[in-house]
Amino acid sequence: MTTEIKVQIIDGDAHVIETNHTWDFLEPEEEKYRPLLYTSPGNTMQDFWVIGGKIRGFRFPTLTEQQLTEASQLFGTNMATPQEARELDDIELRLKHMDELGIETQVLHNTLWIERITDQPEVEIALCRSWNRWMAEVWKKGAGRLRWVAVVPMMAIEQAIKQMHEAKENGAVGVCMRPIEGNRFITDPYFFPLYEEASRLNMPIVVHIANGNPDNCDLFRDPGAADNFGGFKPGGLFGMFRAPTVVSCHALLSSTLPRRFPDLRWAFVEADSQWLPWVIHETRRRRARTPNPLPENVTKEFGIFVTCETDDDLPYILDKVGDDCLIAGTDYGHSDPTSDTDAFAKLMQRKDISSIALRKIIFDNPKALYGL
Repeated sequence: MTTEIKVQIIDGDAHVIETNHTWDFLEPEEEKYRPLLYTSPGNTMQDFWVIGGKIRGFRFPTLTEQQLTEASQLFGTNMATPQEARELDDIELRLKHMDELGIETQVLHNTLWIERITDQPEVEIALCRSWNRWMAEVWKKGAGRLRWVAVVPMMAIEQAIKQMHEAKENGAVGVCMRPIEGNRFITDPYFFPLYEEASRLNMPIVVHIANGNPDNCDLFRDPGAADNFGGFKPGGLFGMFRAPTVVSCHALLSSTLPRRFPDLRWAFVEADSQWLPWVIHETRRRRARTPNPLPENVTKEFGIFVTCETDDDLPYILDKVGDDCLIAGTDYGHSDPTSDTDAFAKLMQRKDISSIALRKIIFDNPKALYGL
């Protein structure tokens, strides 16, 4: 079996690293909400975003080229990216690097919003709008090759819908959600107006690994949980974000949402894909004798997409769930074990998947998911 293929590559999970420029799009009266970039006195490579007097969200350390090389060797991946490219201070450099990697289009996701960034709706509205306007500027300068997933204020659904419209007009191809938003799961009826409008705008709901419940995040920061799947290890695994993402997919399959919003697409990003057959099997078994059993090809019927890793057991997954739901990404800009700018080269070197399945993973499926 061969996987030789010539096709445009769509990077379905690339990132941007927020900078001070991100907040230059705040309205004058919103300047009081501007996040401050604070550098740790004990580690000048580590910055934190301070919002409302508290450290909020997430920011990777600013690693030197040597440190990135060492981290790449440690994890067996290539996470080296120019700082000006990952922070989008130099868009031409980003596009040039994409050319070198053979990537035609990147879909950009945020970094900061992996956790809740504020408890105040007015602050969330302002920061989301500024971030989205920043991405609109990037899209306009990116020759159509840099698309993005909008962040919207989940504490203010009417404002979220308004920002969705503006984002759609400026290159956005999806709406970011955390699997848990405050005390609400993604299946909460509170979000139904958002889903209805996203469906009308042909914008998928993209559940990127994250956790918007501060208490839950604090629970898994306990040192006793640091080495288990649900825990948190600085600079390492983010189980506290991955596990809720997997659970949210199970909740979606078990809910009425796919039939209530039949045209809405869903993505579960950066949590690997080997869990997907298990989740589908578990849900199918529980719903087998209900009035609404799962359809045969549930991912295709329900519009569900999941990112895979280059070392996932793809033959097994493809056999169990089909080839219409997997996408891939580089996690460009991040510096953790899931980041690999060589991800697509590695996928195309695999001999255990067909050229048809490979084409779907690197082009057809992300094209369908993001409506490109």
